[in-house]
Amino acid sequence: MAEIQINGSKRTSFGKGASRRDRKAGLVPAVIYGHNAEPQHVSLPSRELATALKSSNVLLNVTFDGKSELVLPKSVSKNPLSGIFEHIDLLVVRKGEKVTVEVPVHTEGAFDKDGILEHVNNTIEVEAEATSIPSFLVLDLTGMPAGTSKTAGDVKLPAGTTLISDPELVVVHLSERSTAAEEIPVVAATEAAPVAAAPKE
Repeated sequence: MAEIQINGSKRTSFGKGASRRDRKAGLVPAVIYGHNAEPQHVSLPSRELATALKSSNVLLNVTFDGKSELVLPKSVSKNPLSGIFEHIDLLVVRKGEKVTVEVPVHTEGAFDKDGILEHVNNTIEVEAEATSIPSFLVLDLTGMPAGTSKTAGDVKLPAGTTLISDPELVVVHLSERSTAAEEIPVVAATEAAPVAAAPKE
């Protein structure tokens, strides 16, 4: 996995007011933590960060205050209306160490076209070296019959990657199409009984 270089700056002001000023200036407040070190507060350029985060489990080499840290995004907060990044937590990693991450699962192969494919879980949890996290994993559906499922244990894992999710976790299910027509009950129309005329006095 390639590392993306991002130049940040050390944060010296905190609180909601300082965070708003950062965001207006096109910066995202961030916290770098891990390896039993004191949390480090930085600001990162929003546009560069947004581009980097288009890839899952991307490694960032953040340079600030005359030093650099290799980090993995762990928690990203975005405004649900504007889509603007509000905050990000970054975990310090070291080359050679293993981390546990959620990785997207892509499907390939021709399955029974009489079935309807349902994606039950789009990601699974694996352990991999911090610098060798796969961008995605592949699940082969070739020959999969309708009415069956594929689980996390069926996903191809690259060398050095270990499955953490339950192997029986369902990733996709191929439902059978219903061939029986639904019977719609027909209610027969009935004629209204004639109303008897009132007797004349």
